[in-house]
Amino acid sequence: MRTCERLVSMGRFVPSEPAGLLARSYYELLENKQPILGSSTACVIVLNKETSSIYAANIGDSGFVIVRKGEVVHRSSEQQHYFNTPFQLSLPPPGHSGHVLSDSPESADTSSFGVENGDVILLATDGVFDNVPDQLLVTEMRKVEGERDPTKIQGVANTIAWMARSLAFDGAFMSPFAQSARENGIDAIGGKPDDITVLLATVAI
Repeated sequence: MRTCERLVSMGRFVPSEPAGLLARSYYELLENKQPILGSSTACVIVLNKETSSIYAANIGDSGFVIVRKGEVVHRSSEQQHYFNTPFQLSLPPPGHSGHVLSDSPESADTSSFGVENGDVILLATDGVFDNVPDQLLVTEMRKVEGERDPTKIQGVANTIAWMARSLAFDGAFMSPFAQSARENGIDAIGGKPDDITVLLATVAI
């Protein structure tokens, strides 16, 4: 993401092609042979104020939701090879590339959507979506529809993150992850402890 940020600040990206930005960042890391090992899902959104549209690229089970007037009007599609195994970009150790699950940035799910002034956009990792039901997310997001005060927006983002963390460790809660597990024939209940990252923004056009 730091590489994406640098490419954007240099103007080396096409606003309507966030998948291209993701790919350039990923391949730059490969070419530089930086000692970074591991894997990650990724989600990039670009807001084009001239066309009042967002352009998104998503790999894996991180993602985004857009709320307008208290309703979810658009969201990303989750990418999984099979249950609990999301698509991911990876930089495997030398000699282990054939043993590590790795997807290309070109496999990103892309979408575009027309946004309106005041829409609320939530970007988050699966630690949020696996633990917090949609109705709870929407209830919090409605509090900042049309809001311009960054302190208030950050407060709601913090609330969502704390909610996700609390539910992740609730062994009696029927979380979205547990519901999905049962749909896949796995008897499960409770939250799913996982990475929790939240970014919340309102559209100002």
